[in-house]
Amino acid sequence: MRVKFSMIDKDLRTTGRIIKIANNTFTESRFRLMHKLSRKNNIKIKDNTIQFTEEWILRKDGSKMRICIFRPLIPKEGVPGVLWIHGGGYAIGSPEVSKIYAKKFIEASNCVFIAPDYRLSIESPYPAALEDSYETLLWMKSHAKELGISDNQLMVGGDSAGGGLTAALTLYARDKGEVNIAFQMPLYPMIDDRMITESAKGNNAPVWNSKSNFNGWKLYLGNLFGTSNVPCYAAAARSEDYSNLPPTVTFVGDLEPFRDETIQYVENLRKAGIPVEFQIFNGCYHGFDQICPKAEITQKALEFLVNSFEYALEHYFAEQNINQEAGNRSEIKD
Repeated sequence: MRVKFSMIDKDLRTTGRIIKIANNTFTESRFRLMHKLSRKNNIKIKDNTIQFTEEWILRKDGSKMRICIFRPLIPKEGVPGVLWIHGGGYAIGSPEVSKIYAKKFIEASNCVFIAPDYRLSIESPYPAALEDSYETLLWMKSHAKELGISDNQLMVGGDSAGGGLTAALTLYARDKGEVNIAFQMPLYPMIDDRMITESAKGNNAPVWNSKSNFNGWKLYLGNLFGTSNVPCYAAAARSEDYSNLPPTVTFVGDLEPFRDETIQYVENLRKAGIPVEFQIFNGCYHGFDQICPKAEITQKALEFLVNSFEYALEHYFAEQNINQEAGNRSEIKD
């Protein structure tokens, strides 16, 4: 899908031009450079409207993972727990960049918003990121009382690759049966490694194009890339069973590579009887809500997201089964 600048929303157009001029394609070397630079220049959260803390939790192999916790200035008890998984093509990024969503959800619900610093494909390809996301979800369930969250409103969301991990995580959690998720928010998710849809082929849009998509999947899947053996826990679009997944909200721009796979994902959920709120935003490239946070269309997208989140607060609950045990977990299969 070839994208002309005249197709881009007027509030997003200038930024899109700048991005394309600066270097619009993520090659493997660029992923590695950005990853290296990000580790040297950690993002510092400075915001006097929310609390921000860090904790380290144990993975099942005994290593430690950093998680970022965002809370309201005056914490409440019995609030929703939101696990948010950041984007970055599975290869780059950090949980601090999710502050834009943390603030919106905290304003709406006083929730506890937890963002893991999951292992990236530059160093650890699939299934490392999914394992880390799942470990964080189990930790939230087992520490619900200490965190002040209701374990019947554990919600999961993420943007881009984080949206892909969200979709994969809900499939995996459903199949494992150790923790129940009340609601999911996979925004413009990266879920189909096959890249065969119209929007994914020959896409030259700003921020994330077809070449970047190819390189991102290649890094994430490693030896699985290009094979027919990619599991749905790596690329959720490969699932053949969408039943018993949580109610869902998502949105996507009409100019980006993930448009068609998001549309198909929504259709699959609806066919399985899953409640879904979905919007396509015209004139929008990938990640427009974070790239241009003040744009009018971004405000519309975030309003749609928050309204759907607030509806979920009133209507969607998932009680935890007292017989669920997290102590006998098996490895995620390649």
